[in-house]
Amino acid sequence: MFSLSSLLVFTSLLFSSALSAPTPEVGIESRAAATVPSAPHFVIYSDKWVSGETGPPKASSLKGYNVFILSFLLSSGAADQAIEWQSLTSAQRTSYKSDYKKAGISLMVAGFGATEEPTTAGLNAVSAANKMAAWVKKYDLDGLDVDYEDFTAMDKGDGKAEQWLTDFTKQVRTQLPKGKYILTHAPVAPWFSVNDAFKAGAYLKVNKNVGSQIDWFYNQGSTMYTTCDTLLTKSGGTWPKSSIFEIHAAGVSLNQLVIGKPAQAAGDANNGYISPATLATCLATAKKSGWNAGVMVWQVRAFGLEVLGPGERLLTLLRLASQYPDADASWIKTVRSKAFAE
Repeated sequence: MFSLSSLLVFTSLLFSSALSAPTPEVGIESRAAATVPSAPHFVIYSDKWVSGETGPPKASSLKGYNVFILSFLLSSGAADQAIEWQSLTSAQRTSYKSDYKKAGISLMVAGFGATEEPTTAGLNAVSAANKMAAWVKKYDLDGLDVDYEDFTAMDKGDGKAEQWLTDFTKQVRTQLPKGKYILTHAPVAPWFSVNDAFKAGAYLKVNKNVGSQIDWFYNQGSTMYTTCDTLLTKSGGTWPKSSIFEIHAAGVSLNQLVIGKPAQAAGDANNGYISPATLATCLATAKKSGWNAGVMVWQVRAFGLEVLGPGERLLTLLRLASQYPDADASWIKTVRSKAFAE
């Protein structure tokens, strides 16, 4: 039905039993009173293996971004860039975190992804939340991005997907308190559509239940969202009322809605591409109408094998999330130029 962020998992580690509950290694009391960045958010994902890389990129190479997300943390354990972070020594992680903090960049991990259907698989939402929250704290990250892609459960329309996400979010917040840790969700754009296809409400229901616990959403979409009009004010087509301002009209806070786009016209998604210059104009238009959330850009590749990006995902906060290193500083500079110039 949709083409979403695929990921190639080449290696993973199982969670130990110690991860079924919060770990004391990095207590929440030791964190600053508030580490959640204010809008606008400019977000970049990393799921690509870079030759010679032994950790995330240097903060100096991420000019223009203020959130960096490692992909992916699975219910069974870390994979890809998340496992690379896990494999670093404590001293190495501390050094990276210090550099990122000085540069004003938050470091997060993305959970689940396209290879998992947690509700359909019967995962206990509370247990899964405890495991992922414990991993975030143990490895000293700033938060968790929930990349829930269980289409089987959501398409049933029986409310189980919505309840699972509600329970998961509530439990995560007991371990990663709001204001001290970032918690974001990355649903596909149609899941915010006012549409009979989602009789249980999809993400409009999730927002009603726990939207106040979520720092921002990502608005990602493909063919319907390729002009400023369809992206911002009137999506039309198969998924009506799923543009940024239409989602806001349905009850989602405007500055929780981050716009997500692929960095390149081909190979990054399926598709939804808008040129950086045009996207900059869209952001300026949205900002004039009161939106200030940010931008996300993505691209998913691994070991030279191209895989589909999250072509339909919705980010309800305009964040700039891209696959490092393919969306470079010049890309983000252009996109920010008319509304958020540095």
